[in-house]
Amino acid sequence: MIQWRLTTMNLHELLRRLQAHDSERAISQVMQISRNTIKDYREWAKAHNLLSGPLPDLPTLEALRAETVTVERPTRHPNVSSVEAYRAEIAELLKQGYQPRSIWSLLQERHPGFVGSEQSVWRLTKSIRGSQVPEVIVRIETAPGEVAQVDFGFVGALVDPRTGQMRKAWVFTIVLAYSRHMYAEFVFDQTVVTWLLCHQHAFEFFGGVPQRVVLDNLKAAIIQAYTRDHEVAVQQAYRECAEHYGFLIDPCLPRKPQHKGKVERGGVGYLQQSLLPLLPANATLTEANRRLQQWLVATAGLRVHGTTREVPLTRFEQRERAALHPLPRAAYDPAVWKACTLYRDGHVTFEKAYYSAPYRLLGQRLWVRAGLQTIRLFTEQFELVATHPRATQPGQRFTQPDHLPADKAEALSLTRSSCQAQANAIGPATGQVVAELLTARPVDRFRTAVRVLHLATDFTTVRLEKACQVGLIHGDVTYCTLKRILHDGLENTPSLQPPPAAPEDLVFARNADELARAILGSASMGGATWN
Repeated sequence: MIQWRLTTMNLHELLRRLQAHDSERAISQVMQISRNTIKDYREWAKAHNLLSGPLPDLPTLEALRAETVTVERPTRHPNVSSVEAYRAEIAELLKQGYQPRSIWSLLQERHPGFVGSEQSVWRLTKSIRGSQVPEVIVRIETAPGEVAQVDFGFVGALVDPRTGQMRKAWVFTIVLAYSRHMYAEFVFDQTVVTWLLCHQHAFEFFGGVPQRVVLDNLKAAIIQAYTRDHEVAVQQAYRECAEHYGFLIDPCLPRKPQHKGKVERGGVGYLQQSLLPLLPANATLTEANRRLQQWLVATAGLRVHGTTREVPLTRFEQRERAALHPLPRAAYDPAVWKACTLYRDGHVTFEKAYYSAPYRLLGQRLWVRAGLQTIRLFTEQFELVATHPRATQPGQRFTQPDHLPADKAEALSLTRSSCQAQANAIGPATGQVVAELLTARPVDRFRTAVRVLHLATDFTTVRLEKACQVGLIHGDVTYCTLKRILHDGLENTPSLQPPPAAPEDLVFARNADELARAILGSASMGGATWN
């Protein structure tokens, strides 16, 4: 019996050497097979007339051997795995996407008597995967400008140039599927604003926009991934970005990173292996991005790609750039959407700043669209109800008077100077009364001055001016007195009016000579007086 099976090509080579009358020793040394195996195959070749004449081709030779040779392999006593009893359960967990360590933890939780080691589970998962028929993978190539794939990848720590402290950093990477030309940028977070700004920078780098963007189910873009019972739910801000630039959002299925393999391996993976080792220790984010932009063009863009066998930048310039959608006239204003409640003070709170909305919506939920420069408030039916500048620091308050009830808005807008100006516009007497109230000490009588001005609403400005005149004549300009005068209609009472002013053209009834004679005459009459 033949104990060891050669490959068909090695068997062909062995027969060729036997026909050339090479010694068994020489054949054994060159082909690294035992002399017993050579003897066995020599007897087999002699029985089938293969030691002379032309040799059959490889398929014919293999068919002959399959029909006439019985191969015996060394037998082993199989080791029974300590977790063999859980094979079916482990196989099902593998189908669900669990990894060996997670499976080991689950088995410990599900089976109190489980004693298998993590290595035992790992070996069994390897055996199960090896026995399964490999899944067929289809490499999908797309037309120029059709698809871009995007992903974040962890890159360690970089120095924050603002604080000088080391911070965790990620790299945003987007790869055009046709040309493999890519854009990348180091960032300190994966927030919605960062995600949107990176898209803007990438499209400006390419000079155009692809038809579809394939992405993972990260929180900055996807609220709810595809499931059996739910459709995908996309962040409203990312929807706006897609509508602004004109691309379609194409999320991968959960736990299917191979759906964006061009950016997984040819983008993030390639960058991590090729660029990161070249960055200096303690590099700042600014320095790292500067080197990255140079590397994208001079290294990544000019390499010969392992799949396309072409230079990505050349392939992009010649066939893909023209296929991209043109950029819109204005860049997208990255916006964050958040649901907020309009509180009793007539304001919503967003990032520790306050923005007013119409008081008729108190207690209702509003949508806040926060752009880089402006804040816009919408009802749940997306009716725009307010627009404010965005706060530059926490605690800022933005209030539009027309969002408040009329009396609240007026009270909010009144100041000492505006109060005095309003009083002066009514008349001099009202202006004097308000001035005395505003300058009163030590009690602040600003509120009293405001109440006096409100009397004009109830009794007209003309009547208030007359009432203030009466109050000033009699030295009583308190709010209660002025209100009583107006309520009782006393501002026109004659007895309360000031005496008529003396005519300006009054003259003496007698001249000075008559006065002198009268005085002298009264003296001669013994002190009689003159009337």
